[in-house]
Amino acid sequence: MIRLLLLSILILLCSCSTRQPAAVPVSGSDPISGLLEQVPPFTETIPQPESKQQSTKPLQKMGFSTQVGAFSQLDNAVRLENSLKGLGVDAYYFRHDDGLYKVRFGNHREYYDARSEAEQLQQSGVIDKFFIVIPEDYAVAKIAKSGHGNLRDELVKTAQRFLGVPYRWGGEDRKNGFDCSGLTMVSYRLNGLNLPRNSRMQFNAGRSVAKNRLQKGDLVFFATKGGTRVTHVGMYAGNNQFIHAPRTGKTVRFASLANKFWKRTYVGGRSYL
Repeated sequence: MIRLLLLSILILLCSCSTRQPAAVPVSGSDPISGLLEQVPPFTETIPQPESKQQSTKPLQKMGFSTQVGAFSQLDNAVRLENSLKGLGVDAYYFRHDDGLYKVRFGNHREYYDARSEAEQLQQSGVIDKFFIVIPEDYAVAKIAKSGHGNLRDELVKTAQRFLGVPYRWGGEDRKNGFDCSGLTMVSYRLNGLNLPRNSRMQFNAGRSVAKNRLQKGDLVFFATKGGTRVTHVGMYAGNNQFIHAPRTGKTVRFASLANKFWKRTYVGGRSYL
C-alpha cells in the first residue's frame, strides 16, 4: 500500500514539472501565423564554395520590342535613334540583312506594354509605322525550340552585317575615345539576349574564358589606355580574329588578336552562352 502511494506521488510531481507549449495564434489577421505555417522543416546544410564562373548570372532574354524604319541612309536611322534616346527611350539602330537600316527600342515583359509605348510615340509624331518583335522571333528562342542552328554562328553573322559601316553609336564608351560596345550589344540583343550597354558592364557580366578556348560569339576586351581598365570590346569570330568598331567615325572591321597592339592591351575573354 505504501509502495503504491509513493508511486502515485512521483507521477503527480512529474506531470506538474512538464509545461505545455503556448498555442500559436492561427487567426487570419496574424501575419506571423501564416508565415509559420509555410516554414519548411529545418535541415542543416553546409555552404558550398562558389567559383566565379558559377556566380555569373546568365543574360536575360529579350522580351517584346518595337521595330521602326527602313532607311537606305545611315544618317536617317541615327537621327531617329537619337530622337528616341532624347525622350529616354532605350533605342539602337542596326543594319538588317536586307541592307536597310532599322531601329528597335524597348524591352517589355508584356506585349501590350510594348504596343502602348509605340502608339504613344506614334501619336506624338516621333515614329511612323511600327511592328512588335515578339520573344519567339529571336534566334535564341527559335534554336531552342527547333534544336537546329548555332547561336554562336548567328551572333557572328549579325556582327558581320556592320562590316564597312561607319560607326556612329553615341554610347557611354565615347568618353574613352572608343564607342565599341554598341556593336556587341546590338548583335546580342538582335539574337534575343539582353547584353548590357557599356564595355565594362559587359566584361563583368560574362564568364571568364581563356584566350586559347575562345569560341565564336565570345567577347574580347582590351585596356587601350594602359593598365587593366576595360575601354574596348570586340566579338571573337574564330581563327584568332575579332570584329570591332575601332572608334567613332571609323568603319567596323576585322582585327587579329596576334596584332602587337591588341596583344599588348588584351584584358580577357568573356562568354555568355
